[in-house]
Amino acid sequence: MSKTLGHLAWAAVAVLGAYAFSGIALNRGESVNSIWLVIASVCIYLIGFRFYAKFIAAKVMVLHDARATPGVRLRDGHDFEPTNKWIVFGHHFAAIAGPGPLVGPTLAAQFGYLPGTLWIILGAVLGGCVQDFIILFGSMRRDGKSLGQMAREEIGKLGGFTALVTVLLIMIILLAVVALVVVNALKDSAWGTFTIAATMPIAVFMGIYLRYLRPGKVMEVSVIGFVLVVASIFGGQWVAGNATWAPWFTYGGIALAWMVIIYGFFASALPVWLLLAPRDYLSTFVKLGVVLMLGVGILFVRPELQMPPLTRFIDGTGPIFAGKVFPFCFITIACGAISGFHSLISSGTTPKLIEREWHAWPVGYGAMALESFVAIMAMIAACVLEPGVYFAVNSPAGIVGTTADAAVATISGWGFPVATETMAALAKDVGEESLFYRTGGAPSLALGMAHIFASSGGGKAFLGFWYHFAIMFEALFILTIIDAGTRVGRFMLQDLLGHLHPKLGKTSWKPGVIGASAAIVSAWGYFLIQGVRDPLGGINSLWPLFGIANQLLAAIALCVGTTILVKMHGAKYMWITCAPLTWLVVVCYTAGWQKIFSDLPRVGFLAQANALEAAIAAGKVAPAQVAATQAQIFNNRLDAAICGIFLVLVTLILLDSVRVWMRYISGAEPLMVLDVPPAPEPGGSMARAGLLATLRGVARELSTEAAYARHLLRGARLHSPSEWRRFFDHYAQHKYTRAKCC
Repeated sequence: MSKTLGHLAWAAVAVLGAYAFSGIALNRGESVNSIWLVIASVCIYLIGFRFYAKFIAAKVMVLHDARATPGVRLRDGHDFEPTNKWIVFGHHFAAIAGPGPLVGPTLAAQFGYLPGTLWIILGAVLGGCVQDFIILFGSMRRDGKSLGQMAREEIGKLGGFTALVTVLLIMIILLAVVALVVVNALKDSAWGTFTIAATMPIAVFMGIYLRYLRPGKVMEVSVIGFVLVVASIFGGQWVAGNATWAPWFTYGGIALAWMVIIYGFFASALPVWLLLAPRDYLSTFVKLGVVLMLGVGILFVRPELQMPPLTRFIDGTGPIFAGKVFPFCFITIACGAISGFHSLISSGTTPKLIEREWHAWPVGYGAMALESFVAIMAMIAACVLEPGVYFAVNSPAGIVGTTADAAVATISGWGFPVATETMAALAKDVGEESLFYRTGGAPSLALGMAHIFASSGGGKAFLGFWYHFAIMFEALFILTIIDAGTRVGRFMLQDLLGHLHPKLGKTSWKPGVIGASAAIVSAWGYFLIQGVRDPLGGINSLWPLFGIANQLLAAIALCVGTTILVKMHGAKYMWITCAPLTWLVVVCYTAGWQKIFSDLPRVGFLAQANALEAAIAAGKVAPAQVAATQAQIFNNRLDAAICGIFLVLVTLILLDSVRVWMRYISGAEPLMVLDVPPAPEPGGSMARAGLLATLRGVARELSTEAAYARHLLRGARLHSPSEWRRFFDHYAQHKYTRAKCC
């Protein structure tokens, strides 16, 4: 009876999701209520998690808790540490959820709400969640190895080394861009700086409390951490309004950049339990709390989407960024649908913290689904604004005009009416001098969130509070990428240095850890400082590469994931990763080609460089601006070169991967699984498990079970999933229940 009710409940979820999704996709006349986006996305995420992800876990990966994870077998108290699954979920979500799901959908809203919404939902369920899950699984079965190490071992030395170098280069660019977003969000903001700074000692206290003072008391330390974070948020508001304390937490760009660099070093070098894991877990309270508040606010207010499903800018003439809806919508929205950066976390810190194999299901697939839901919230927050206000905030002065009257006239001429008085009143309500030309996505997202929160209660009087609260939330949301990303970058750099000297590759050797941390921080820190110092170019000009590089990184991860599946099952299940891989290759190569070779100066790097060079030659550039313009020319040509290098390197990896796939599919190589054998006691040693586990261990020694397990541990290999299943039928039938798929 209960099984029938369960089937009926899931059928109802499917029908509701299909109805909401079709209403969004097919609507062409009346405005759409934002609640339908929430319903459609939640229903599809639930179905994907319950059926598609569990099918992959049970039938493709053959997950089983009888296998000891790297965190259990290789526990060292520094990088490898078996951790409560909800703390791991919080760390993983906090680490992967950076600027992408917030800024990307906000910028892509210039095409209308429909293209971005469809890509966020379908891209995540079929692509992004699958990539994160597969890479986490592969790393977990291979002693927590990084994406580059897995590429070298699974694809081959050439493809693996190319992947390792490519991933490291992309990583440096990604971290520099993300760090710049954090610096810009906290610049001259005492409230945000105080709150972000307060989370660090709170995290250290939580780490020490959970490890030494009250081990295992996760709920207890979570409540303490939550209370302290809430106190720091209100404390930040008080600090910002206090004439004595505010200057102590108000900094310019250069000072903040150095602070972020120093923080990144310590987050990478210190033991994971002391700062990184508890701070990310702590940040998750704020992230999930604000996302939940935003979801409840949308359900309560039920705002109409003011942005049309499609705008005139799908033709590529958009004021926020140039380029047609294909491929640039799918490049702009990265992390909300699929993100290569996630594969670095899934093969970096997270697999070293997993305690049981089945925990990879909610952590790998579930955390990405939650991040995708954050992207839906960001899309709604952007689209509930009047289109005229949205474009006035996000459009640069060079496109709409250098005065408020000129900007209003230009935007109204596009068919999105807005008045100067409206923008002035809105700026006064949120405590800003002006909201024109606030490019980058973060201010308009904060404005949309503030509109929803204020409409839920308090009205216009609280608009300024919620606006600055949202700005602080965005900075906290993004900063977690710095700590986890720097640590993953350190892992990758040590992988490369290990070829020069084996000791440099050991994560347990303290001098190697400190040296690699300093090197990776210096690499992205250099570009960060240049970007802060040079507002006309530098790292700012590399922002268009953020989306392309991120999606190319996802293509590399899917190549590795496909190789793992082909070696396990042949061609049977390779469609799971090949489908999103094919789509990404088409999108990234199209976007890369256009960014390099397009004749339109607003699209092509080289075309823009040539146009600026011609302007200097024609005397159209003021003498005082010649040096800055020449710097822009250099940066555009550098962008083109970097983009071309990325495309060439990924092509080599793709071709090498196809070569390996064909050998296994044709039967030239036997199918096998390169992973670790099961362990007698999952989840920890007998000493950790207590008296009952010790007695069970003695009983096993008196039976044939322990001898059989030791036989496997001495070198016997189980090459196919069917052999693993037969083993588990014998080895684990007394203690473990085999998972059913659906």
